[in-house]
Amino acid sequence: MSNEKEYELLNKIQSPADLRKLSLEELPELCKQLRKDIIEEVAVNPGHLASSLGATEITVACHYVFNTPEDRVVWDVGHQAYGHKILTGRRDSFCTNRKLNGLMPFPSPKESEYDTFTCGHASNSISAALGMAVAAKLMKQERHVVAIIGDGAMSGGLAFEGLNNVSSQPNDLLIILNDNDMSIDRAVGGMEQYLLNLDTNETYNRFRFKISQWLHAKGLLNDERRKGLLRLNNALKAALAHQQNLFEGMNIRYFGPFDGNNVVELIRILRQLKSMKGPKILHLHTKKGKGYEPAEKSATIWHAPGKFDPATGQRIVQDCSCEPPKYQDVFGKTLLELAKKNPRIVGVTPAMPTGCSMNIMMKEMPGRTFDVGIAEGHAVTFSAGMAKDGLQPFCNIYSAFSQRAYDSIIHDTAILNLPVVLCLDRAGLVGEDGATHHGAFDMAFLRPIPNLTIASPMDERELRRLMYTAQLPDKGTFVIRYPRGRGVLTDWECPLSEVEVGTGRRIHDGWDVAVLSIGPIGNDVEQAIQQIESAESPSTKDHCPSVAHYDMRFLKPLDEKILEEVATRFSRIVTIEDGVRNGGLGSAVTEWMNDHGYSIPITRMGLPDNFVEHGTVQELKQICGIDVGSIKKVLTSENG
Repeated sequence: MSNEKEYELLNKIQSPADLRKLSLEELPELCKQLRKDIIEEVAVNPGHLASSLGATEITVACHYVFNTPEDRVVWDVGHQAYGHKILTGRRDSFCTNRKLNGLMPFPSPKESEYDTFTCGHASNSISAALGMAVAAKLMKQERHVVAIIGDGAMSGGLAFEGLNNVSSQPNDLLIILNDNDMSIDRAVGGMEQYLLNLDTNETYNRFRFKISQWLHAKGLLNDERRKGLLRLNNALKAALAHQQNLFEGMNIRYFGPFDGNNVVELIRILRQLKSMKGPKILHLHTKKGKGYEPAEKSATIWHAPGKFDPATGQRIVQDCSCEPPKYQDVFGKTLLELAKKNPRIVGVTPAMPTGCSMNIMMKEMPGRTFDVGIAEGHAVTFSAGMAKDGLQPFCNIYSAFSQRAYDSIIHDTAILNLPVVLCLDRAGLVGEDGATHHGAFDMAFLRPIPNLTIASPMDERELRRLMYTAQLPDKGTFVIRYPRGRGVLTDWECPLSEVEVGTGRRIHDGWDVAVLSIGPIGNDVEQAIQQIESAESPSTKDHCPSVAHYDMRFLKPLDEKILEEVATRFSRIVTIEDGVRNGGLGSAVTEWMNDHGYSIPITRMGLPDNFVEHGTVQELKQICGIDVGSIKKVLTSENG
């Protein structure tokens, strides 16, 4: 930033080692400067704002007290960590955050030694940090390990699995619970209510800490005695307070709740806990969006607000009234329309009611919509339980997050072929959120599962028809995948009618090459064909292939009539999909041709066998070779 006075302290910091040279009294001002820097950068280069503002003091305190990167700080989830990036040598390049070839959207060890683990998805920090803490102990390394878990991530089942194991392994792990009562929308569930009600006397904690230090110094407090005293202490404390502390019930020392936005007090507490043996949890209350009034007032909107004027708080929102709607909004409005006619329909979302637009139904039918928190596996099994007893759940999960629910899809839903409609939002390339968020794998990992119907609409009308079809009787477990962003039709509202399961449609006729597509990428195919045909002239007519295009609609079951037709009519087949090439539509078509004795050449287009990083969707399509230009090139080449 150009204003040296405005960022006088922040300008001195190139690494946490520089941070630790500041006096304690300078740190509140540093936090203000760090917040201002984040606000001004995110205003012009959109990303996640409110979470990082709330975690500013935690970020500064951890890097001030602990010797990072030798000491490990594990973030959960990564959208809290913009301040961490700026303090760890990436301030000058922060303007490239989430851009092609720029800083990654979430912390990654591939980018910096200060980034200790992958943290695009929630609830993994405790397990990962415990592994690091145990590794340090076994390798006799003097290293502190800290897990920072927040933004509703404590509601995830993996967090509880980690907690359960923390108390049974020899470790000195410190878990910092950044409790801002939010995920993206307001956090829900019993754990969040428990955290709101939980209280511990600070004077008591200080006294107990001093006693434990004295006993250790006298050699009277080994691990077995410590656990015994801790159990006795927990029992007495629960009896006196008429309240059982969940964490101490698991033999994890609990401290808090404290003000997580008071950096001086937080450093004092961390210094006390730093030398304490055994696992411990520090419970901090923070304000999501702290220090920026618009974000404090509306944390959900300002979680990822897009571009805005930092001085006024005015979001720069384009007039999209003449553009096609977002697929998520078509889902939300259609779900409400269906629910009004079918009283068995219920909606389920794991902490994404706004992101998937289920809030549309939630507003009108709060008793029939369920936000279950960051708990994708539970969302599916909960839906299966309702389906088992007569309801028709629409369970909406982002495609990348559905990976966490794989066993629930197989064991709890597909085996009984229960009528659950699994709507996978953000399927395909999502853009700037990168490798952890692309919906690249759903078709490949769902296709082998028996009893599943798997469909992907080419446009908004097809989405509506598939949703209508999925809730009809005897459809079993029905998967509908669709992308992030806007569709292609402004007149998307259409009568609801059934689509025969396992049928595709011919979009464009031809006689040389057959293109089989699934989902919205079929619109790119249509553009490529139009460009080929518009470029055709009398002199080039003999060299331009005649291309037929089939929208398969269903990955499972495949339309075998279409496959039989293209196998007998065409000299070449091209398949294209916005998921991984290995295991998806191209693989399914190739397998079918082989099983039925056809040896026709097949070119498979899709995402490559590597993790696709971040950039705009269009940039990533070009890199992956599935943009209009790449499709056109494949179609006009003789060998594909």
